[in-house]
Amino acid sequence: MLKVLLADVFSTAIVFFFSMILKNSSIYDPYWSVVPPVITIYLMKLFPEGDAVRQLVILALVLFWSIRLTFNWLRGWKDFSQQDWRYTSIAQKTGKWYWPVSFLGIHLMPTLFVFMGCLPLWYPISSKVPFGFYDLFATLFTLIAIGTEWLADEQLLKFRKSNSSENFMKNGLWSVSRHPNYLGEISYWAGLFLFVLSSGRLIRFDGVWTIIGLVSMIILFKFISIPLMEKRNKIRKSGYEVYIRHVPALFPGFILKNK
Repeated sequence: MLKVLLADVFSTAIVFFFSMILKNSSIYDPYWSVVPPVITIYLMKLFPEGDAVRQLVILALVLFWSIRLTFNWLRGWKDFSQQDWRYTSIAQKTGKWYWPVSFLGIHLMPTLFVFMGCLPLWYPISSKVPFGFYDLFATLFTLIAIGTEWLADEQLLKFRKSNSSENFMKNGLWSVSRHPNYLGEISYWAGLFLFVLSSGRLIRFDGVWTIIGLVSMIILFKFISIPLMEKRNKIRKSGYEVYIRHVPALFPGFILKNK
């Protein structure tokens, strides 16, 4: 995994180089959705003795997530001049220090978070234990997570293309969660962690440490991405304050109150 980390950081540095050349940090955006399949395939080659069914199921799930997320990014991408509004805001605040900040915060930090999110894969992919109940549970959980994110993104895309008089999405999944797409994304990484159960390592506690990946994703979305989005929406979208009072940030109210 150290080799994977070094290769990942080196690749991130190459992407960062092109971000500077094109003066657009959004060049990095699709990177983090294409790396997990590469890591998965590398681990499968590293552990050919692992249970083949489990390995193929995990690869299929990771590819499903990766292809869907990358395709969703492509649909919203126009050209190399298009940059995420958050990066532009950071550039305005940091001035001449923007590129060091961009490398550490926009490029390297997500790379490290995704790498940590993939750490749990080491255990189930290397395990010789036959595909069983825990694998089935983790598979269904992960599929539901990807499906939730997919549906949320499709509903948002449809809303943006409509001529609705509303200035923000609050129907469908968005009526029970302000960020159902982020909920699906966090749940996806939770699903990968659940596969550690199938190797027996979680029960013996020596695989528990890999939960650091899931925790990092929760931190990324709950304490960085969501606050930035909420702050912007409060300023730009009338009625959003009322929406916040009635709809939880992530988990639907009937599951957990989390304003």
